[in-house]
Amino acid sequence: MQVTEAIVLAGGLGTRLREAVPGLPKCMAPVNGKPFVAYVIRHLMQQGITHFIFSLGYKSEAFLGFLSEELPAGSYDIVVEEEPLGTGGAIQYAAQQAKQDDLVVVNGDSLFQTNIPAQAAFHFAHKSCCTLALKAMQNVSRYGSVELADNGSIARFREKQFFEKGLINGGVYLINKPCLVSKQLPQKFSFETDFLQRFYTDGNIYGIEQEGYFIDIGIPEDYQRAQTELLY
Repeated sequence: MQVTEAIVLAGGLGTRLREAVPGLPKCMAPVNGKPFVAYVIRHLMQQGITHFIFSLGYKSEAFLGFLSEELPAGSYDIVVEEEPLGTGGAIQYAAQQAKQDDLVVVNGDSLFQTNIPAQAAFHFAHKSCCTLALKAMQNVSRYGSVELADNGSIARFREKQFFEKGLINGGVYLINKPCLVSKQLPQKFSFETDFLQRFYTDGNIYGIEQEGYFIDIGIPEDYQRAQTELLY
C-alpha cells in the first residue's frame, strides 16, 4: 500500500527564533531565499505525497500566499487552530481532512529526509498504530532517546538527557487514523506524552531507524546551520 497524504504541523510560536525571524511562524523562516517549510514539502513530494494538510495557528495568514504559489490548487487543505490544541490535538483535528486511513505526520520546522515507502512497508507489515522514524545521534541532550524491542516495537522512551549515542524520535510519524481515534483522547493533548508515552506499552507503536539528513531549526544555531546546508 502507498501512503500519499501528509499532515504538516506548522502552528508553532517559534519563541526561540523570534529574534532571528520576527513576525513569522518559525517554519516560514527563510533559508536561502525559500521558507524552510518549502524544503519539507519538496522532500515529501519526492517521497510520493500528493495531498497535504497544513495545521496552522500562529500567524497563519503568512502561509496563504506561499501555499497558493507552491502547490497546485486541490492538492492541499488548511486547518487553523482557534486556540492551541497541543501536538496531539493538532494532529487529531487535521486528520479529519484525511482521505486515507494511514498518513504521514511531520513538523514544519524540522526536516528528516526519510524513506517514506520503506517506513510505510514496515508500518503495514506490523499492522502498527503509529510508526516513528528514528535517527541515530551522538552526544545529544536536546532530545530524548527511544529504545526498541527485537520486533521493532517501542520498548522505552527516555527523557531528555545526555547520552553518547542513541536513537531519537525524528518527528516523522506514520499514523493509522482509526487507531488514533479509538483512543478517545481529548480535544487538547500532547502527542508525545499523552499518546506515545501512554500507549506504547500496548506493543502497537513501532520505530524504524532511518539514515536521512536531519535538521531542526528550533534554535538559532541550527537555523544558521540550515543556511549553509540547504539549497533549494
